[in-house]
Amino acid sequence: MTEPVLLVDKADGLAVLTLNRPQRLNALSLELRRALFETFAVLEADGETRVVILTGAGRAFSAGLDLEELGSGAAIHGRREVWADTAAAVRSFSGPVIGAINGAAVTGGFEIALNCDMLIASSNARFADTHGRVGLLAGWGLSQRLSRVIGLARAKELSLTGNFLDAATAERWGLVNRVVAPEALLPTCRELASAMLSVAPEFLPLYKRVIDRGFHMGLDEAMAFEARESKAWNEGVSAAAIESRRADVMARGKQQVGD
Repeated sequence: MTEPVLLVDKADGLAVLTLNRPQRLNALSLELRRALFETFAVLEADGETRVVILTGAGRAFSAGLDLEELGSGAAIHGRREVWADTAAAVRSFSGPVIGAINGAAVTGGFEIALNCDMLIASSNARFADTHGRVGLLAGWGLSQRLSRVIGLARAKELSLTGNFLDAATAERWGLVNRVVAPEALLPTCRELASAMLSVAPEFLPLYKRVIDRGFHMGLDEAMAFEARESKAWNEGVSAAAIESRRADVMARGKQQVGD
């Protein structure tokens, strides 16, 4: 039996999605792109999944669009489909999406990684924008998002050369949150997801939305936006709920510092 191109492992509020075309370096075929779009839509609607980890099978995260399929003309029609912008599928999920970058994330794969909320990289991870080398212009946000993460000059260096960025440099430039040994990648991401799942369920998507929207505003506008959102939310939280959650926070803090 042929394995699905996207593996889905769901339990206790967490979904681990694995791009599963290792023989093609997880190249984004039409089938895989459609599966990503449909799966994120299902997870958003299921009322159970609060955090997603996105990773790749084998030695790559994703090599980007399947150029063999693209060359055959099969992918041209797919560009018109609602799910054609695969990175938008990642952004559509209201909870945190953790990118577990196990290997090379190239061009379209790099764009998908940039649309995750945070990236944890294996020491084997590499990043490259090869749009210029294949003669296609970025369409899933890479030309705009990368510069906002690592700065304009560094983004131009990567995109205008097509050179690869190693994991250690990616961490130094602020592209990834941290770099871990390959065998520690998924355990680290699961530990991070577990911490997020300990947060009040309704709070994760709310705080993510406030952070994301404010980031694209000027500081004064963002501060006013936060004040409005804070007032609307905090007035509905009871003193008893605050006290209960404060006790949980203190208990977790003691565990983390070993007290």
